[in-house]
Amino acid sequence: MVYFVGAGSGAKDLITLRGYNLLKEADVIIYAGSLVNKELLDFAKSDAEIYNSAEMTLEEVIKVMEESHKNNKMVVRLHTGDMSIYGAVREQSDILRQKNIPFESVPGVSSFLGAAASLNAEYTLPNVSQTVILTRMAGRTKVPEKEEIRLLASHNASMVIFLSSSMLEKLSSELILGGYKEDTPCAIVYKATWIDEKKQVTTLKDLARTGKEMGITKTALILVGDFLGTEYERSKLYDPAFSHEFRKGEC
Repeated sequence: MVYFVGAGSGAKDLITLRGYNLLKEADVIIYAGSLVNKELLDFAKSDAEIYNSAEMTLEEVIKVMEESHKNNKMVVRLHTGDMSIYGAVREQSDILRQKNIPFESVPGVSSFLGAAASLNAEYTLPNVSQTVILTRMAGRTKVPEKEEIRLLASHNASMVIFLSSSMLEKLSSELILGGYKEDTPCAIVYKATWIDEKKQVTTLKDLARTGKEMGITKTALILVGDFLGTEYERSKLYDPAFSHEFRKGEC
């Protein structure tokens, strides 16, 4: 069996209990070495075979999985955050399916959740935003034209931008041209939940300057939206006058 496991956003103890137990039992571990906290490998068995996928091609990764399956070894493919977001997991699972190698996915804590926790922020504030957009800037890897940052910005929703911290000046420009105001609050969160995490709340107008002052060029998320501001409405769920299935509201 091959298990695709989300390693969590960075901190060693943010892996799920299921992921932790699988990691302890794995005969073979293939981890995303450029992004996964290597302290997680402390949970591995002393005789576990460990491979760093940052140095491997897709074909080499699959070969290790295939050989391990033939030898009745349990494999953990350890991805950063949650592998459903920019995890390149579909291409692996499709090949395993073709080869009749059983696999299972175990979710993890994504970095966009770790970043919100680090800022004590809530993406979905009443009458501010009820939508969260997860996206990235086009770079060496393109994005569909209909998903260009400028078009997504027109919603003025809460936005989390991955893989774009080396392009902050262009990112800021596109977000403002798309509809966000220059003074829209935003945040840079570098290596969310890691020991060496850095974070700074700023505005779109000052985003590039702030990133430069922080020395940020990679491994950072950009959070954008008025959810980082101070104005919002109280939730109806806990309003004394609001009735629902579990509580009758006050008259």
